[in-house]
Amino acid sequence: MIDHKKRLLLKTGGALALLGTAAAWAQPAPSSNKTRLILLGTGGGPTPKKLRSAPAQAILIGDATYIIDCGNGVPRQMAIAGIPFKSIQDIFITHHHSDHNADYGNLLLLAWATDLAHPVNTYGPPPLVKMTELFLELNDYDIQTRIADEGRPPLAPLIIPHEFSTPGLVMQDDRVKVTCTLVNHPPVVPAFAYRFDSADRSIVISGDTTPSENLIKLADGADVLVHEVLHLPSIEKLIAAEPNATRLREHLLAAHTTCEQLGVVAARANVKTLVLSHFVPGGIAMDDSVWADPIRANFKGQIIVGHDLLEI
Repeated sequence: MIDHKKRLLLKTGGALALLGTAAAWAQPAPSSNKTRLILLGTGGGPTPKKLRSAPAQAILIGDATYIIDCGNGVPRQMAIAGIPFKSIQDIFITHHHSDHNADYGNLLLLAWATDLAHPVNTYGPPPLVKMTELFLELNDYDIQTRIADEGRPPLAPLIIPHEFSTPGLVMQDDRVKVTCTLVNHPPVVPAFAYRFDSADRSIVISGDTTPSENLIKLADGADVLVHEVLHLPSIEKLIAAEPNATRLREHLLAAHTTCEQLGVVAARANVKTLVLSHFVPGGIAMDDSVWADPIRANFKGQIIVGHDLLEI
């Protein structure tokens, strides 16, 4: 039998072990000029899921972090991944569905409440400017309180939104060049895919889309293509009992890319590595082979079945 003192020591030791693990997660990523890609969230759709966080990616180059999409939970995912909030350089939104933008404002607010003190440029389709203004208005009480009570700088001047509706060059700095193209994700218009070209890698983020000629051109020869994916047989099982099953199936096929279609897209784009993300369905456990095998019929390059916090 374990006496009281031994129980206390075991509890204390366990707590210290947990704190040690948390501290290890929280260590900032090492600064390097190498381009790193971290999948912060890989689940598709607006409903919170046990197995996957909402869509978000981080591209890290040196001491700068570029965030693509801000699904619910992205600030915590960054904390777990050990990405310093003060390293956020730019934020890019592919389109305005809530699983891609729900934490757009929250990420900036919570980063500012931590250690972010420099301007951040944000990019995406309209109404990004209005969304930014309304978010600041919504949270004005908290913002003004923290400015007065904690001595933080005003938040509004630190958020510089840029909205656009056409493809082309988005931004370029001394680390990376970012271009975009229109993709097909009805009824949301416009919806974009982004390409990041740095000194050592090219990374394309598809956003949500059906098989897209524009995306194939944008991703031509890229080192990495992160693409959404739909497993139709699983979807059909899930919606079989729904009264609007036929309409729902039509919607999903009109707005997303199946495994079989994705293999063709990746092959035509001649990408080196295909990374699967934004899984639909994303709330049930499925073996990686269920996703990858149908793709291999058409794509012979490397396939990575994405998982939250995976670094590629």
